[in-house]
This record gives sequence, structure tokens and C-alpha cells, in this order.
Amino acid sequence: MKKCPVAIIIPVYKNYQMFYEYLEINKKYFEGCQVIIMNDYPQENINKPVKKIYPQANIINNKINLGFAGNINKGVLKAKKNYVFLMNSDVVLKDNSFLKALEYFKKDRKLFAVGFAQKERDGKIVGANRGYFKNGLINHSSRITPNSYHLTPNFWVEGGASIFKRKLFLQLGMLDELYNPFYWEDIDLSYRSWKAGYKILFDPLIIVEHHHESTISKYFDNSRILKTAFRNQLIFQWKNLTDKDLLIKHLINLPRYVLIPGFFDALVRLPKVLNSRKKIVKLFKKGDKEILSHFEPA
Repeated sequence: MKKCPVAIIIPVYKNYQMFYEYLEINKKYFEGCQVIIMNDYPQENINKPVKKIYPQANIINNKINLGFAGNINKGVLKAKKNYVFLMNSDVVLKDNSFLKALEYFKKDRKLFAVGFAQKERDGKIVGANRGYFKNGLINHSSRITPNSYHLTPNFWVEGGASIFKRKLFLQLGMLDELYNPFYWEDIDLSYRSWKAGYKILFDPLIIVEHHHESTISKYFDNSRILKTAFRNQLIFQWKNLTDKDLLIKHLINLPRYVLIPGFFDALVRLPKVLNSRKKIVKLFKKGDKEILSHFEPA
């Protein structure tokens, strides 16, 4: 068996039939890699069905629900390889081209992560992302890459289909569990890496199929999803904004958001957010506008 310096971490929360089906498809591309299955639904032990499909898998059945960030962090700590490939249970591999990303890390010591092109159910390709400041908030959206055959800088890599240098993942403080149960935790880690002086790339030639939100939308109602997303967007600002002029603009605009569901959920977490901010700002080497200038439209 070939040696592989990658640990593939697959977080699972319910939706087991889909996971088992995709694991059966994906396993042929796992040769030599460490495969860690992180089951975050304590009510069900998945050892037997997983071992039947892929006996080499390391399976962790959490005793309590940890949420996406906590579940991934636990998996990264269990990993014994230099790189970690975070692969959602709703991702289908087309080949083992994710290994090509290892070449980029060897060439650039400042590279933190590589995001992959993700083919949606409707055929749309996503995975290339931009960030911009508007109405007092850092926002994000998909972007169209100018050349579909070249690596480009990426504002953030999605935690469901991307590969990271494990050492830096740990040094940067991993995913912040303040964002549990989901959303913005991968954007937050990506942004912290940019501010600490590292880089993130998007490779349009590494393609996976990813049926986004097939798990979240199945087990959480839309109002809960929207409320959590806005709460976490505010937490992101309070943790990471350091340019004084952007902070002032944020505070000026803040009253317009008071009535949006999620605002007060974020506010009650402010002491924990500020405590987290104290720890991470020591690592920052770049300002917000410097980073955003790479991604905002001209």
C-alpha cells in the first residue's frame, strides 16, 4: 500500500444512508491515507456498518454532540498525518486528484489551505470565494474565476471540501466552537490565516461533487439556519475586525441589525467572543483592508 501524508476527516451527523452510499463510492480513492470518521450523533454507534464498508477506518462515536467545529477539531487532533482533508459526508470524489494539492504546499511554506471546485446538484461549480465590506459587515460570496485552469487566491476554503496543513491548523487555534452548531467557522479560520500572513488557494482542476446543506437543511428548519448564520456573522466581525475605520463603520451600522433574528444571541456571547479575540489578535500581521483588496471587485 502506498504511503499517503493525508488524513481524511469525514464528519457525520445522522443522514447515515447517504454517508454509507458515498463511503462505498469514495473508498477506492483512500489508498494509504488515514481515514477518520467522526460521528456526532451520540444516540447511534456506526462501527459495524462502517467497518463492513471500509475496515481500515478509524471511527470516533462522540459521547456528546460537539457541533461541526468541535467534531472537526477532535478529528484533527486524532490525525497522525501532516495534512488533513476535510470532506463532508455529502461529498463524492471523482478521483484522487486531491493529492495534487500536496505539490503546492511543498512549493510554498506560507500556504495554509487549498479549496477544491465543487460541483452542485444542478451542475454549478462553486468553491472560489471572495470577501467584501458592506454596510458595516464583512460579507462573502462565490466568485467567478477569470481563468478556469489556474490557481487563484481564495478568501476562504469550505470546511467540507478542502485540504489544510495540520501544523498551521493547530497553531491558528483550529475551528472556533463559538460558531457551533454550524456556519462561519471555516470562514473565520481562513480569515485568521490570511491575517496571520498565510495564503489560501483555489484549484479549479480538483473537482468533487458536493450536495451542499443536504444534512443541515434536513435536520434544522430554515428560521433556525438563518438565525444561526446571522449570529455567527456578527461574532466573526467582533472577533476579527482590527482596522479602526472599519470598526467605526461597523459600530455606526450596528443599530440597523438589532431587530434581525440572531443579533441578541450574538450579543450574549460577547464576553466569550472578546476573550477569543484577545488570543488570536496576537497572531495578526495584516489588516482587514489589505486582505479584502485582493477579493473586492475593482
